Amino acid sequence: MIVLKVLAIIAVVLVALFLLTLVIYFFNLDMKFAAVLIKPLTAYYNWSKNRREVKKKKEQDTQKE
Repeated sequence: MIVLKVLAIIAVVLVALFLLTLVIYFFNLDMKFAAVLIKPLTAYYNWSKNRREVKKKKEQDTQKE
C-alpha cells in the first residue's frame, strides 16, 4: 500500500513537471527570461571587465617601480 502511494506521488510530480515545461515551451518563457537578463548581465560583464583592466594596470604600475 505504501509503495502505491509513493508511486502515485512520483507520477503526480512527473505530470506536474511535464505540464510546467509545456507551459514554458508554449509561451516561450525561457527566451523572454533570457531577453530580460541580457541588460543586467551585460552591465555586470562590462563592470567586471573594467575592474580587471584597472587591477591589471595597477599591477603593471607596481612592477615598473
